[in-house]
Amino acid sequence: MVKKIIFSVIIVFVVWSILDFVIHQLILGASYQATANLWRPMAEMKMGLMYVVVFLVSIAFVCLYALFVGNRGIKTGFFFGLLYGLGAGISMGYGTYSVLPIPYHMALTWFLGTVAECTIAGLIVGAICRKK
Repeated sequence: MVKKIIFSVIIVFVVWSILDFVIHQLILGASYQATANLWRPMAEMKMGLMYVVVFLVSIAFVCLYALFVGNRGIKTGFFFGLLYGLGAGISMGYGTYSVLPIPYHMALTWFLGTVAECTIAGLIVGAICRKK
């Protein structure tokens, strides 16, 4: 099971990193430029720290599923990821929207993007760590 957990963490981390690029660079890139006064300049961004954070959250996500979910499988992984994503997405998208003057579409995209990322991660971990 340890090998499956490690493999799942790596796959989830890679998938989340790719999806983060799509969401934050390709979909929301213009929105970040339009609200540049809210963010650090690119030269001051701490992208190394961001990758560490994504990796640590990948570990937490996979371990929560693999160690605490009894009936592991693709369907359970889907619902685990969806529920995790709803909680994290509401916090990220709408929690941030409540305190920063970001456009609504940015909050909505963060919310939906997080739900999608976590649901996909749930499918991945459900497929890899399923019970035989």
